[in-house]
Parts: sequence; structure tokens; C-alpha cells
Amino acid sequence: MRKLVYYVAVTLDGRIAGPGGEFDFFPVGEGEALAAYSGWVNARYPETVPTPARAGAGLADAPNRRFDTVLMGHGTYRAGLPAGFTSPYAHLRQYVVSSTLAPDTEPTVTVVPKDPLGLVRELKREEEGLDIWLCGGGRLAGALLPEIDELIVKSYPVVAGAGIPLFEGEFAPTLFTVADRASFDNGVTVSHFARR
Repeated sequence: MRKLVYYVAVTLDGRIAGPGGEFDFFPVGEGEALAAYSGWVNARYPETVPTPARAGAGLADAPNRRFDTVLMGHGTYRAGLPAGFTSPYAHLRQYVVSSTLAPDTEPTVTVVPKDPLGLVRELKREEEGLDIWLCGGGRLAGALLPEIDELIVKSYPVVAGAGIPLFEGEFAPTLFTVADRASFDNGVTVSHFARR
């Protein structure tokens, strides 16, 4: 069965973006430290690099290794629109959960106006394919928590102070087990959690 995997960057205080959806404050490092981190991430999850940036990252023809489908909230999708990116992950099946986005916004993006849990359950029942990447945001992650099988959390050494939380929703303690962890010289720690 396909898995729903929440693969996301987060601050030390649990924010995936600032109050306005900004994410350019995450310290990625530079030089060899950045190259080592980026190389590790891109080798494992090349499909998580947006289509417009794949050539520059040397991933233009890289096959999808872990995911063939991406699911995101309206706020996450909206981040690329000012730059004209209406199909940010054209190399994946793209779903945007939004009750306000027009269904014909982009032919390669399926707009889901309601019932994200139903959509995920349907996608997970597909007999073939790779896993489903939950790209963000926090409210959508909170709604989909019952179906999240794994988390891959890239923790950056910065405190945002305010912004969009990793999960937003009702109090619902859900246990996960650390399956793997890697630390990098740029200060980022990548933790892989599996649902208990």
C-alpha cells in the first residue's frame, strides 16, 4: 500500500513558514556544508525539487525515487504563483486542497475543494505507484494526521517566533518512532519518523 509521507522543513519552534507564508529565512548554509546537505537530500528525494529548479540542481532527468504524487494546501501552492509557477511539480501528480482556488487554475493540478481524507484514502488504495508526498501546510497536515504514515522532518537551527505550525488542529497525541536521523555541518538535522 502507498504511504502518505509528510516531508517538510521546520524551525526549532515548530514553524514550517512565517506568518505570511515566507520560508526564505531558513538558514541553508553555504559552500561545502550546503553542497553536502543538498547532495544528500537531492540523492534521496530528487522529486521534491520544484520543476523550474530541477535543471539548475542537476536533476532535470532524475527519476522519481520516493514519491509520484504531491499533495499541498492552498498556501503552499500559492507561494509559487507570483513567479508564474502554476505547476510547481509537473513531474508529479499534483493535488491542491482548496475551497477557494478555481478548479481550472492549471490543467496539470487537480484542485480538491473538500474531503482531503477521502482523497488520501483513495490514493493510498491504488495498487501501483510510489508514495504520496504531503508538502504542506500545517492545517492540511492536522486534518490528515490520521492518515500520515511517516514524517521526514528537516529541522533548521532557527526560531521563527510566529508563523505556520507543523500541525494545526485538535489535540490528538499520535506516536511516531524515530527510524533514522542524519545531521549536517550546516546545522540541519533530518529525522525520519514512522507511525507506531
